[in-house]
Amino acid sequence: MRIILFTGKGGVGKTTAAAGTATLAARSGQRTLVISTDAAHSLADAFGVPIGADPTEVARDLHVQQVDAQQRFEQSWLDIQGYLLSVLDAAGVDPITAEELTVIPGAEEVLALLELRTQVLSGEWDVVVVDCAPTAETLRLLALPEALGWYMDRVFPAERRIVRALRPVLTRATGVPMPADTVFDAVERLHRELEEVRAILTADHASVRLVLTPETVVVAEARRSLTTLSLYGYRVDGVIANRVFPAEGADEWRQQWVAAQAAVLAEVEQSFSGLPIWRSPYRSAEPVGLTALAEFAIGAYAAEDALAAPTTAPPMSVTRTRTGATLTIALPFVAKSDIDLARHGDELVITVGSYRRLIALPAALSRHAVAGARIDDGALAVRFRAQEAGSA
Repeated sequence: MRIILFTGKGGVGKTTAAAGTATLAARSGQRTLVISTDAAHSLADAFGVPIGADPTEVARDLHVQQVDAQQRFEQSWLDIQGYLLSVLDAAGVDPITAEELTVIPGAEEVLALLELRTQVLSGEWDVVVVDCAPTAETLRLLALPEALGWYMDRVFPAERRIVRALRPVLTRATGVPMPADTVFDAVERLHRELEEVRAILTADHASVRLVLTPETVVVAEARRSLTTLSLYGYRVDGVIANRVFPAEGADEWRQQWVAAQAAVLAEVEQSFSGLPIWRSPYRSAEPVGLTALAEFAIGAYAAEDALAAPTTAPPMSVTRTRTGATLTIALPFVAKSDIDLARHGDELVITVGSYRRLIALPAALSRHAVAGARIDDGALAVRFRAQEAGSA
């Protein structure tokens, strides 16, 4: 199976890129699903046909899905919502307001990820293409499985034991119902499923493609996205530069745009050196429908295989050394001053800007001491030194 996620700043054409790539995959005989995790679904507009909440066939071997968040919410989080409603009822909140308050922010995107897991595990598809939300939302979403994992490993078990032991006393004392085991079971199920999502999206057959337009602000965001995706262990396998003005036949006014874009594209080539950079020319009309989407993808990828497995190295690796080991994490565009690094028990805490990742160290490394760290050729290398037996 091949899984490709498309993300980028809003308005750069990521939906078109995702839909075009999926169309090309289906035309090559691959059973293809393109699914949207963006709350503002645009796939129906791109294909120019009505799309349902379940996979909808739009062409041979090509299905499209826009997840119905309300339906999935009722299926996945009914127990959690029921408990929250009982708490708000005890607090005197009217039922209509209570129902609105129990709609968890970001739930639509999370439920779309869970649907992605369901479809991947179904075995029905050779290729799954994901039209992600704009960059910021996507980064927060992809960080969620690991963040929830930290809570589930450290806080959740004790919290469940305390509530189970004190539920009758707390309920009588506060007048607020304590969560039943079904609520905790629902949270545990959510955690397991999101962990599976992370495993699926960080596997060798999965990758992210960044879509951008030749504008300085857009390219700057794409650079930050590459850094953050690498921090969380997601592999980026290419960049699509969209809406590139052709130099041929340009009049004086358009030549100015061509020159401005050429300068930005030179920066793109330098910034994303080592990654394929596909260019899609500016079109007078937005690609809509199967034919136009296929033409978009053919023009962007040219003779290259749009479904080729990623050749970039995994963002994180461990290598043995004579004195211990080195943990290497790809962090392109990051300077030493941008990183805060700390060791907390068996975890390595890495902070880059507003993003933080807690990496649970393998057993072999957890018994080592951190000997130093450096930024080397776009990667953070953390050196571990083997501790002598009995040393702290």
